[in-house]
Amino acid sequence: MSIINIITSRKEKFTVKKIIFCLVLALLAVSSAAPLALAAEETALSAGRLDYFKAIGVAAVIGIAIAACVGALSQAKSVSSAVEGIARNPGASGKITITMVVGLAFIESLVIYALVVVLILLFGNPFKI
Repeated sequence: MSIINIITSRKEKFTVKKIIFCLVLALLAVSSAAPLALAAEETALSAGRLDYFKAIGVAAVIGIAIAACVGALSQAKSVSSAVEGIARNPGASGKITITMVVGLAFIESLVIYALVVVLILLFGNPFKI
C-alpha cells in the first residue's frame, strides 16, 4: 500500500480527485479558448479594443468553467446527502426529495446566471468600447 492510501481515507481521495478533475477541466477550457480570443485581427480593432476583447474572452471561459464545476460538485453533494437521508429514514423520502429538487433548481439557476453574465460580456458589449 502506498503512503497516500494509508494517510487519506476513501472520502478524502474522492474529494481530491474531484478537485484535480475540476482544475484540469478549467485549464483545458482556458487553453482551448485562448486561440479563439487571440484570433481577432489587430488591423480591424484598435490596440485598446483588442486587449479588451482578449480579456473578456479569457474571463468568460474561466467564469463559466468555475460556475459549471462548482455547480456540478454542489449538485453531487446535494443528491448524495438526500440519498443518505432517505436511506436513514425512508418515511421522509417525499419531503427530502422535494427539498432536494428545489435545491437542485436553485443551484442550476446560479450556473445559468453565470452563463447569462458571460453571454452579456461576450456579445452585449456593456462598456461600449
